[in-house]
Amino acid sequence: MKARQLIRNASYGPDHLRVLFTAFDEAWESIAGEIGSNPLTIEAARLKLANIILSLGKEAKDPDWLKNAALQIMRAKTAVAAGRSGDSAS
Repeated sequence: MKARQLIRNASYGPDHLRVLFTAFDEAWESIAGEIGSNPLTIEAARLKLANIILSLGKEAKDPDWLKNAALQIMRAKTAVAAGRSGDSAS
């Protein structure tokens, strides 16, 4: 999958990559049910989450903190996007 490849290609050592992958996998497990079933939407959401994880993960050593921070940002971005699409429907 493209999201995991994005993380794998980041220039971090194996221990740091483990933290990033753990945070990504656990965050995805938490949020996947909120995304829907369209494969393109799923892939876009996974890439967005991977980018969030990478942007937060430069110094992160705690996968739980990283997961929670990424989920908070992901849900905030999703809520803003939903609000925008709801505004255009009125």
